[in-house]
Amino acid sequence: MKWLNNLKRWLTSARALCVVLLLALLFMRVSDPGPLEELRLRAFDIFQVIQPRVATQRPVVIVDIDEQSLRKLGQFPWPRTRIAEMITRLTELGAAAIGFDVIFAEPDRLSPALAADVYRDLDEETRNKLRALPSNDQIMADALKRSRVVLGVTGLPTPVPQTEGQPPIGGVAARGGDPKAFLFSFPGLLRNVPVLEHAASGRGLFSIRTERDGIVRRIPMAMQAQGNIMPSLSFEMLRVATGASTILIRMDGAGVTSVALPGFEMPTDRNAQLWVHFAPHDKARYISALDLIEGRVPADRVAQRLVLVGTSAAGLLDLKTTPNDPTMPGVEIQAQVLESILSKSVLSQPNYAVAAELGAAAVLGALIIIIAPILGPVYLLLFGALMIALLVGGSWYFFSELKLLLDFTFPLLSSLLIYVTLVFTNFVKEQAQRRQIRSAFGQYLSPALVEQLAQSPEKLVLGGEARNMTIMFSDVRGFTTISEVYKDDPQGLTALMNSFLTPLTNAIIDRKGTIDKYMGDAIMAFWNAPLSDPIHELNACEAALDMLERVDRLNREREEASKVNGSLFLPINIGVGINTGRCVVGNMGSDLRFDYSVLGDSVNLASRLEGQCKSYGLPIIIGSRTASVAKDKFALLELDFIAVKGKKEPEVVYSIVGREDMINSERFQRWHELNVRMLSHYRSRNWTGALAAIEEGLAAGGEHSFRTLYEIYSKRVRHFQVTPPPDDWDGAFALESK
Repeated sequence: MKWLNNLKRWLTSARALCVVLLLALLFMRVSDPGPLEELRLRAFDIFQVIQPRVATQRPVVIVDIDEQSLRKLGQFPWPRTRIAEMITRLTELGAAAIGFDVIFAEPDRLSPALAADVYRDLDEETRNKLRALPSNDQIMADALKRSRVVLGVTGLPTPVPQTEGQPPIGGVAARGGDPKAFLFSFPGLLRNVPVLEHAASGRGLFSIRTERDGIVRRIPMAMQAQGNIMPSLSFEMLRVATGASTILIRMDGAGVTSVALPGFEMPTDRNAQLWVHFAPHDKARYISALDLIEGRVPADRVAQRLVLVGTSAAGLLDLKTTPNDPTMPGVEIQAQVLESILSKSVLSQPNYAVAAELGAAAVLGALIIIIAPILGPVYLLLFGALMIALLVGGSWYFFSELKLLLDFTFPLLSSLLIYVTLVFTNFVKEQAQRRQIRSAFGQYLSPALVEQLAQSPEKLVLGGEARNMTIMFSDVRGFTTISEVYKDDPQGLTALMNSFLTPLTNAIIDRKGTIDKYMGDAIMAFWNAPLSDPIHELNACEAALDMLERVDRLNREREEASKVNGSLFLPINIGVGINTGRCVVGNMGSDLRFDYSVLGDSVNLASRLEGQCKSYGLPIIIGSRTASVAKDKFALLELDFIAVKGKKEPEVVYSIVGREDMINSERFQRWHELNVRMLSHYRSRNWTGALAAIEEGLAAGGEHSFRTLYEIYSKRVRHFQVTPPPDDWDGAFALESK
């Protein structure tokens, strides 16, 4: 069942959240919301800016109704006779096909018959002569019949009544399904006057559809307009130039795949749109309509070329935004489509592109979910840089070498979101862990230690671990007597307890100790957990001496206060037991309540040592393991070799007399020499020598710190004089009380 537990932990981790996020992102790519599409298109724009199409051939020329033509020949629309003149000149110069990026939706108002009705002062003979002349539309129609001309039509947002006598729209076939569901559709269709359309070789939509951001990137090669499937102006020009009768739309299950003519098959997106690989705007594509009409255009500028008639004049409002040009005339976009097709430099986004992008995102996202928590920061940074290079580099390779548009932004974005989610969830988890640590240890550790533990939670093992630790127990001597003074003043007793527990606690915390618990007037503390402390024995000893000093200071303050108040003063005296050994530390308790605490035989011994402070009349008693580390830093005196109740092995115990500065003092050296001599005589059964050393110690200099200790040994020696210990006696004394 171990694998099941591991699976549960994995499913509840940040990785599980990222798996859900990855699936959501993949679903989002399938639905392809507008902002995601726009991001992808912007990336393709950058590619076009970096590497625009290089126009090595000039198969298309634009007859430009430019500003100078409008100044010389007047505002547009011009008389159809002038348009007929332009068609005739282009035909004579050898144009392969002519396409109009303008529309002639109404009869020419300057036709002779219309003029006869407009001018009232004309005599009837003149009127009849004018009515007998051919209309300007007919003159243009005659010019159309002598050439290969495609007239432009445009889609409208609302249906319009169709003029009677219009020729039927045809010339488009489909293979592989009905394309109508995928083609862009215009409810209405604005056509040219019937006489022109009958004379023209073809009709094509010059409507240009911008993307959501107003930029032209794709041109539909076939569209629906008022129920009719029609080719674009540019592709209809190719049909007319090649003499083909029909344009073929190829389909698959995902939509349109291409539009084709004999000798040409252009890959499109599912909506029959051609991705245009734009070249920079180039005036070399243009000839002025004025120059054409006035005969200044050489034949080699037109011969065997496709000719588009349109305008670059800003006043005629036919300027569009492309990826690498903010003001490109619409007629030049049509020209760039033809150039791309004829030079076989079209871009395409195959129908499998979405599957490829989804696959890349899924694989990369899964890799990040699996390895990101494992890798270190440096390797993760290198891995991220490698993935970015592969995605961007691969997308660039497909664009520059194969003319394929494969998006790198979605796999990159999804991977980034997954990585950020991993980082964020880990951050939230760490913050929660830090709050838990601050809450759990804020009452027991110094603020500095709590913050260190919060910043490095890996140093904490909450489940329990074995450590070498130093344990301290402290208790107030005679607290029952003190409590009786406050039997009618419980608030006063509480204030008193707080007044001595606070400085004792601060002394422990200031020396990197951890408060385990308060037991009435007693304190249990330990060192070397939860944070490691390489000098935990020394810190515990320093804390014990600090506690004595703070209690002395508190007693002086209380004594002065009692003199002012006239109240009874009972001094507070504490006993401290310290021991070092192997312990188990961690969260201990029940499902309802637990504490960070410590257990072990060494803990029990520390408690017993604290209990013997009163017996020996000394404030601090420490075990042998603590003493072995503290002997060079503190003035220690060996007290006894005791066998604690419930413990098989006897323990040598010591008392801390002072800090390092006392070790070499004459007074301590005297105590130490008397103590060593007394213990030596005692353990060698030299009762007379032991009593002599005890008497010398009791008479030495008025120092009463060891009086109780000497009295204990005096009593033992006199007992052994009467009742000697057994032959195997090793000097250990069995304690009868805990």
